Amino acid sequence: MAQSIVIESMEVEKIEKLSREITELLNKGIQFYSDAPRYYFTKLADLKIEMISKATEDARLRAVKIAENSGGKLGDLISAKMGIFQITGQNSKEDYSWGGTFNTSSKKKTASITIKLEYKSR
Repeated sequence: MAQSIVIESMEVEKIEKLSREITELLNKGIQFYSDAPRYYFTKLADLKIEMISKATEDARLRAVKIAENSGGKLGDLISAKMGIFQITGQNSKEDYSWGGTFNTSSKKKTASITIKLEYKSR
């Protein structure tokens, strides 16, 4: 007889400890298979809004500097485009993906977004 269970918890340390203690069940003759814990950021919607805001402001400030340094002035916004959110393991060498990356194997993560703004020049 086989049975599958899934454990979801905000208590990450307890789940990590539990996943390491599986050896004890195996030593008692209980056949057991487990996957590595997966880590999800539960406030992603709020983070996305904050990141879009900060990235847009940063892009505008850089556009102002480019215009000033080249003797021009920034005009009206023509278009704004948002790229894909990338969530990678912190300090990892994960590749970015055109469809976005969503790492669940690392507890610590890095999130990034690209914003493209086009302005008229004055």
